[in-house]
Amino acid sequence: MKPALVIMAAGVGSRYGGCKQIEAVGPNGELVIDYSIYDAVRAGFGKLVFVIRCDFEDSLKARFAGRFEGVIETAYVYQGLDCCLDGFALSQGREKPWGTGHAVLVTRDIINEPFAVINADDCYGQNSFKIMAEFLSVPQDSGSDDYAIVGYKLANSLSKYGAVCRAVCECDKKMFLKGIVEHTKIEKQGQQVFYIDRAGEKQFLRGDEIVSMNFWGFGQSVFEHLQSQFRDFLANLGSDIEAEFFLPTAIGNSIEEEKVRVKVLPTDQPCFGVTYRKDNAAAAAKINDLIEQGVYPKKLWE
Repeated sequence: MKPALVIMAAGVGSRYGGCKQIEAVGPNGELVIDYSIYDAVRAGFGKLVFVIRCDFEDSLKARFAGRFEGVIETAYVYQGLDCCLDGFALSQGREKPWGTGHAVLVTRDIINEPFAVINADDCYGQNSFKIMAEFLSVPQDSGSDDYAIVGYKLANSLSKYGAVCRAVCECDKKMFLKGIVEHTKIEKQGQQVFYIDRAGEKQFLRGDEIVSMNFWGFGQSVFEHLQSQFRDFLANLGSDIEAEFFLPTAIGNSIEEEKVRVKVLPTDQPCFGVTYRKDNAAAAAKINDLIEQGVYPKKLWE
């Protein structure tokens, strides 16, 4: 059974100032996600599942209509604010999506195979899809709690134009995750990499830390873990209209409770994307370099 690829494309894009998922970076109007999908198809993925918001539906579908016909099966799932609440009353004033953990949870009725998860606005690299497809293609029990994550070096994942969110991974000697900590304000100034902690103080990092770029590999059992934790999240933070149910935090909690194991698949490839508007030109330049190197054809999907 070929693995599926879940593409999280429901983000608000507040730092970008719009729907960054449909901004062109390729020479023929290709999007960042086009290159990830191209790599995924070559690596052996058999289905795409886009997680989208209703207000971006028309623009996203217009960009993708017919593009992958005959190439790979494609489906769309809505990350509605009322999805998977299990009786919880939606707080008045909530407009922000519930977060990446919720984005994966809403696909539970359409995913019947091992699957990977990525962001729509990051370019992960050809080798990353290969190593994830290899992991997901190894037969496992349907209830297996062994998952995977592609681990990037922090310095290979930063924006030049502002702070980013990254989850720093702590690994054991066998490269299984021991813990994962989400930092929301990581940036680089000169040769220094740091984040701002809750007290407003700078905490310096080396730059070679392994971080999550939300490239995960899961089996079906992950939905049970996510639903259980989302119930707890809603009970404790559901009334906070800004609170988010982060996927790395949810998986980190499951690791701490010894309910799952996550194999880290390290890569030296850079992961670049579009967080700020200035990132768009930088991403386009990197794509052009990869085309000149022969990694991608000048025109995809011909």
